[in-house]
Order: sequence, then C-alpha cells, then structure tokens
Amino acid sequence: MSDLITAAVATLNEKLGGDFDGSAKFVITDEGAIMLDGAGARAGDEDSDVTLTADADTFREIIEGELNPTNAFMSGRLTIDGDMGTAMKLASALS
Repeated sequence: MSDLITAAVATLNEKLGGDFDGSAKFVITDEGAIMLDGAGARAGDEDSDVTLTADADTFREIIEGELNPTNAFMSGRLTIDGDMGTAMKLASALS
C-alpha cells in the first residue's frame, strides 16, 4: 500500500468517522483505491455506490481541504461513476 493511501485512510477516518451513509470508492491513479462506508475508510477495491477517480495531486488537495470536490468535478480533475446523490453527500462531508 502506498504512503498516500495510508495517509488518506487516516485523514478520511478523522474527517468522517463512521458517519458516511452509503459506499464510495476513491480510485487514485497509479496509487490504488480507498473504500468508504459506514465502517469508515480502508484500503480496498470493492463494489460501491459511487466511484470517484482522480490523480494523486487532485485527491491530496481534496482531502486536505484545498480543493472543493465539486470544483474538481466541474473542472474535469475528478470523475464520478455511479450514484451522484452519494457523491454529493461525500462532497459535503469533505468540504
């Protein structure tokens, strides 16, 4: 597991705790994937309600609060496949 994935899992667990209703997967290009659900964040690549894909820099900016997830999506830096409602809940929790 990459250092980015390890750090991101810890950060996402701090931000979200176990309060995320649904399931989401962050795919970080050339790094791996992170699963989010009611149990929290963990490294993994399972089926989910929504999959968000971004490069490492974009993902880092989103979880550090430097880049709004909606702006990342609108500018093409973040792609979303699946349930947009779940993606919007996640974006609200990360902002």
